[in-house]
Amino acid sequence: MAIFDLPLTQLETYLPEIGEPADFDDFWTATLADTRAHDLDVRLTRIDTGLALVDAYDLTFAGFGGHPIKGWVVRPAGVDGPLPAVVEYIGYGGGRGFAFERTLWAQAGYVHLVMDTRGQASGWGSGGDTPDPVGSAPSHPGFMTRGILDPADYYYRRLMTDAVRAVDAARALPGVDPARVAVFGGSQGGGLALAAAGLSEGLAAVMPDVPFLCHYRRAVDLTDGFPYQEIVKYLQAHRADEAAVFRTLAYHDAVSLARRATAPALFSVGLRDTTCPPSTVFAAYNHYGALAGGRPGSSAIEVYPYNLHEGGQAHQTARQLAWLASVL
Repeated sequence: MAIFDLPLTQLETYLPEIGEPADFDDFWTATLADTRAHDLDVRLTRIDTGLALVDAYDLTFAGFGGHPIKGWVVRPAGVDGPLPAVVEYIGYGGGRGFAFERTLWAQAGYVHLVMDTRGQASGWGSGGDTPDPVGSAPSHPGFMTRGILDPADYYYRRLMTDAVRAVDAARALPGVDPARVAVFGGSQGGGLALAAAGLSEGLAAVMPDVPFLCHYRRAVDLTDGFPYQEIVKYLQAHRADEAAVFRTLAYHDAVSLARRATAPALFSVGLRDTTCPPSTVFAAYNHYGALAGGRPGSSAIEVYPYNLHEGGQAHQTARQLAWLASVL
């Protein structure tokens, strides 16, 4: 794939108008208040992974609507803490898999909470265990258009709220320093990390890789790739719903959520990424922290000029390990 988006010099200053709803903050304040009316109900069950150097636990906590959300907690064996924690969100279509698949951050000395993704976990990877008990009106196959005619019914309202509750759950874990909690993920997980950054207070660090869920209007107009094409396919059938669709998406744009973030962030972007176009990622990075006094000075974006949606992969992981240690 050739470079198809703006030149890097323009991307670095790309600061689009997002069209944020006037009641954006009220919408999310009410959403989180409704969810936090439910007890967090954190439950941990020790499991045997066959690995001697980490301790692993099956996790359940109450997400949006009090719905039970599964996850894993993996931590260095025999270390009481208090330790910093890293909360991980999964890419589109994936789930928590097996606990032994996710030991890197525990090996680096962190408590690692992996949040399962409600209703997904059947597109790749080793599966998951969290249903989404909420139905929706007609939608295109996938998750992008479930409940898309009403912001209150939209699938990503539930999932972004789950992401915030995962931070709450991490802070409630034994042996975790609640002042040193970081969030990260790639693609959908990166978008959820930005959502958590904008909706959770006091995060220590944010690491969104090639983030999805950013600058919907440009993404839909620029790429033929899925999952954004789910929105296009839906509108091909529901021609009169354009205004309602983009109104709902405006409440769930990770760029708007990134504007409210306060923690330092390490982004990544692939300049040939046709799944999450570079300009949508730079829109989030360039707006990051704008409503909280500006982007923290230790923030950065790693640019991979020759890569697509895979981004930096292990190269980015190495960068994250060093960067997070320096921040925390």
